[in-house]
Amino acid sequence: MVQRVSTGSPFEATFGYSRAVRHEDSVYVSGTTGYDYATMTMPDDVGAQAANALATIDKALKEAGSSLADTVRVVYYVGDRNDVDAVVKAVGPVFKDIRPAASMLIVQMIEAGMKIEIEVTARIGAANS
Repeated sequence: MVQRVSTGSPFEATFGYSRAVRHEDSVYVSGTTGYDYATMTMPDDVGAQAANALATIDKALKEAGSSLADTVRVVYYVGDRNDVDAVVKAVGPVFKDIRPAASMLIVQMIEAGMKIEIEVTARIGAANS
């Protein structure tokens, strides 16, 4: 079984991707930036962007029958190494008890206002094992 999840982002249609894809008990979430898709705005603060990205990811995971608690892998793409402490402050409380495998890369973002992109892999039921 393959389930594709969309969050209604115009980027999903333009770029041709799903926000998340569930295959059996695994859910793969595409890189997610800090847009508030209700208003199509991007906050200036990297911590606020991280919070928006995690909210979008959690929504997609829930639609696929999972949640952030089932996260087994997370990759952070950060546009400026000076933002690392703020990113850790924003995501640390979310993942401190989940403790997924993680990587953080410093990269050039595709838009100037983007400061972070987060990609997650979850296994349904991982939170209970």
